[in-house]
Amino acid sequence: MADSLTTFEELKTQVAQFCEQRDWDPFHSAKDLAIGAITESAELLEHFRFLDGGQVEALMGHPEKRQAVGEELADVLFFLLRFSQKYELDLSTCFKEKMTKNGKKYPVEEFRGKNHKSQHKV
Repeated sequence: MADSLTTFEELKTQVAQFCEQRDWDPFHSAKDLAIGAITESAELLEHFRFLDGGQVEALMGHPEKRQAVGEELADVLFFLLRFSQKYELDLSTCFKEKMTKNGKKYPVEEFRGKNHKSQHKV
């Protein structure tokens, strides 16, 4: 299963089947899934806390640590997929619409090479 060969729909189906087999619907309200996503995101962040840029690059070059980071990314993705599957949100559409808004909020000519937030509203 590779990114280039897998759709969100396939992943959402896999997540749905996994959860249905375990009868987890009662535990997966929108609030619970949002909490799960942020909790797993915090676990991802733990790998990088207090590291400088060089240390982060070294960590990502270490096979076991890189695998651990990938597992945390997968945990975050699981909750995002489950949320979107359970509440019928089309991730591709949500992403495309948000990127369009971001393009207006952060025009290339104003933000190229800068990482500060926009002060103007869209």
